[in-house]
Amino acid sequence: MQPPYTQAKQQYKEQNINTDETLQTLAHTPISIHCWQGDDVTGNEPNPTTGGGILATGNYPGKARNINELWMDLEKVIELAPGPKRVNIHAMYGEYTVDRDKIQPESFDGWIEWAKQQKVKLDFNATLFAHPQAETGFTLSSKDPETRRFWVEHVKRCREAADYIGRKQGSPCIHNLWIPDGMKDTAIDKYGYRKHLKESLDTIYATKYSHIKDSIESKLFGLASESYVVGSHDFYLGYAIQNNLLPCLDLGHYHPTESVADKITAILQYTPELMLHISRGVRWDSDHVPIMNDQTTEVFHELIRSKTLDRVHIALDYFDASINRIGAWVTGIRSTQKALLYALLEPTPELIKLEEQGKYFERLALLEEQKTMPMGAVYDHYCSTNNVPVGTGWIREVQEYEKQVLSKR
Repeated sequence: MQPPYTQAKQQYKEQNINTDETLQTLAHTPISIHCWQGDDVTGNEPNPTTGGGILATGNYPGKARNINELWMDLEKVIELAPGPKRVNIHAMYGEYTVDRDKIQPESFDGWIEWAKQQKVKLDFNATLFAHPQAETGFTLSSKDPETRRFWVEHVKRCREAADYIGRKQGSPCIHNLWIPDGMKDTAIDKYGYRKHLKESLDTIYATKYSHIKDSIESKLFGLASESYVVGSHDFYLGYAIQNNLLPCLDLGHYHPTESVADKITAILQYTPELMLHISRGVRWDSDHVPIMNDQTTEVFHELIRSKTLDRVHIALDYFDASINRIGAWVTGIRSTQKALLYALLEPTPELIKLEEQGKYFERLALLEEQKTMPMGAVYDHYCSTNNVPVGTGWIREVQEYEKQVLSKR
């Protein structure tokens, strides 16, 4: 009897799909893993706080309590997921004792050394939440000049640190900016806050760097900003296009009935690249662990069908404290990879041909047939060739890690 991958390979070949070439594409598409899943967005500052539009729900045992435990957990995650990876860090995970407007690039030397040992590259985020200067609900758009000055200086130093990381690792470091600014109830001076935000951004991005790529992340609403968000999709999209920045599309940051996938080919007509944050919202931006659902697969189908995969950076952004955090990490990574693989294994040229011929019944039928093709065998082969557990084997390894490590914290 033929091995499952051999059988799957033949079935896909009948649709003119070369699975070996498909897996090569998967093997050259890195996913940036977010560090904040491991400690519920606590960070590494001397006096950690939470809030400012950020909330991890649950209290499952085994949370990383310091930077070394976080690194240890990330190493386990890297061990259990196949393919190329990057690691995405927030400024609050640096090693420093000063306030955020005084951090230095050297505060992240520990991360740079750790990443070098793990053979991964780093990405970066300024941290404009969980801080006394964010308690009013406004940071870069605040009407208080001192508050704006503090946060502008923080982001400027974060971009300097990101450039330092990019130069050290020999790969551009993506610096992403998200702010929690907004109001819980009806806002009157919406224009005024957005004017301040634009002025702050103009100051921040006036300095150009050679080793970073800047992305700006919008949101529909957040905790305590249900009625008004300063950094909306429309605001940031316009700013990104005008200033040659990367729009960041987070799958959980839009209305549940909106299609994030449909935005991709519209935006890429005007920007050279964009950033994706893979998350899962359940009725709202709840940062659930990504699964291979319609929303995720549609995003990757859009990238493959438009041949724009190489213009998009893929990162994860979720935090679930109600389940085993290592399991949450790995589930999200592997589900994202499967969604991408599913799109890569689609007979796109044939579907386009049917569409152009007006053969819409045939197009629909062929799409439906893809749902029962043996993609699982192809992904298992990918895991096997990357020397990571195949199938459900990784679940047992997470359970053993919980028994030996997490349960003792």
